[in-house]
Amino acid sequence: MKYLIVGLGNIGAEYHQTRHNAGFMVVDCLVDSVGGSFSTERYADVAHIRVKNAQLTVIKPSTYMNLSGNAVRYWRDKENIPLENILVVVDDCALPFGAIRIRPSGSDAGHNGLKNIALMLNSQAYARLKFGIGNDFPRGTQIDYVLGKFPPEQLEAMGDRLKTACEAIKTFCLAGIQTAMCQFNNK
Repeated sequence: MKYLIVGLGNIGAEYHQTRHNAGFMVVDCLVDSVGGSFSTERYADVAHIRVKNAQLTVIKPSTYMNLSGNAVRYWRDKENIPLENILVVVDDCALPFGAIRIRPSGSDAGHNGLKNIALMLNSQAYARLKFGIGNDFPRGTQIDYVLGKFPPEQLEAMGDRLKTACEAIKTFCLAGIQTAMCQFNNK
């Protein structure tokens, strides 16, 4: 089976280790966990990896967050991957730091990356893994918060949280979304 795993984030050194780049951080961990590496290709940094009998095309769109759908549509079409085998990894400020929530579909909840993906795929029926970044910000400062860097204590805990997210992705590919949801939601 073939899968498209999409980590959302923004390119550029100024966004490295920011909350909005949690998706990039998760897929970096996934590719590292199997000894893979990324190469720069059309619309994205791309890694082709295997997890047992599953073939994964893992992308980090280079289109910036708000145009992520261009990369997702291109790589879905290029690799001929069905919609149900797409998993988008995204930050979520509605979840506590490090919490994971997997869903088979859903709304964009105001997230511009998810909004653009739904537009370009003409569907919201794609799976997503939401990685909690918390919501410890005063009213009206959400943009600064999500574009801000993780504090040291969260960076220290990040390794374990990223490994858990990677295991959730592998479970999604090998055992299906229902099993992944049962095993990993809110862990």
